[in-house]
Amino acid sequence: MTQAYFVTGTDTEIGKTTIAAGLLHAARQAGLSTAAAKPVASGCEPSAEGLRNSDALALLGECSLVLDYTEVNPFAFAPAIAPHLAAREVGVALTVAALAGPVRHVLGRGADFTLVEGAGGWRVPLAGRESLSDLACELGLPVILVVGVRLGCINHALLSAEAIERDGLRLAGWVANIVDAQTSRLEDNLATLNERLPAPCLGRVPRLAEATPAAVAAHLRLPAL
Repeated sequence: MTQAYFVTGTDTEIGKTTIAAGLLHAARQAGLSTAAAKPVASGCEPSAEGLRNSDALALLGECSLVLDYTEVNPFAFAPAIAPHLAAREVGVALTVAALAGPVRHVLGRGADFTLVEGAGGWRVPLAGRESLSDLACELGLPVILVVGVRLGCINHALLSAEAIERDGLRLAGWVANIVDAQTSRLEDNLATLNERLPAPCLGRVPRLAEATPAAVAAHLRLPAL
């Protein structure tokens, strides 16, 4: 049975890609075929092949299916700014319809385990009044929420979970990514998240000296999905 999930976060720079790559690695270790998509990425670097995004490359590196970079990341922009602003600057209409086609192509490859990673949090704007959350709704994918554990994370996590539910999607699970190891009352914060988030915790990832996919995977558990 194939599984596909949309990965979002409580904010930007909270380790969505680190966790997504770890989940893909864990799936590969479990003998599952893997694929991924990061439909839009800003902050890309020029290369001989075109603009490349480090997060998209990390996901591509954990795909067992043979995918081209442009299949994983069809919309790549150089400025490290909000994707809708980066797209506007180069005259690209960043719509749900434009993003959904390439993602459906990756989903159609039929991997056992596929992740579609968003950008930033749940309500990242696209063109017009659309948001990346509308893409998840269009695709009908259950959601994995990466919680960047630091001061304020409980509010961000609960609001994100409420928005996901209100949009009609299932929160399949969440991951506690400890971005601030000095968070006051860390254990109490994690206990509160466990009590209040309406989905299983897929793992608690500490601050790692080297957050490789293999190292992250050691702290995750797919069966909870």
